[in-house]
Amino acid sequence: MEIPHVFWILAPVFDHLNGKQLDGIWHTSIIVHKDEFFYGSGGISSCAPGGTLLGPPDSVVDLGNTEVTEEIFLEYLSSLGESMFRGESYNLFEHNCNTFSNEVAQFLTGRKIPSYITDLPSEVLATPFGQALRPLLDSIQIQPPGGNTFSRHNGQS
Repeated sequence: MEIPHVFWILAPVFDHLNGKQLDGIWHTSIIVHKDEFFYGSGGISSCAPGGTLLGPPDSVVDLGNTEVTEEIFLEYLSSLGESMFRGESYNLFEHNCNTFSNEVAQFLTGRKIPSYITDLPSEVLATPFGQALRPLLDSIQIQPPGGNTFSRHNGQS
């Protein structure tokens, strides 16, 4: 089982104001029990691995195996979708796909996703360029196309 599924979705971004090179802006998801689960402005979604329009990932990080059954996992996701990870809770910098992947990875394996992914939003916002762009970026709602909104009935709607 591969957890999480890490996508490279944008080319490297150069911050001209600070001379800081970013390695990438990351979209992450979790592959477990033969499906890929991710979070965006539409809430929690699922698809076949690599099934979003983002296509196959540039990188996969294996966080190990889980003892969590599919039934327990789907109940957990349903609970998250009704509380912490509703679509309207999405925020590009503070509550995003990486927040979701990190939370789910810890539930499944006790391990976090790599900090170079989870720390990126605060690194960007710490720059004058990031602060200048924040009002625009806060208005962005991202939902990777190609998935199905998660429902408890069968993992997909």
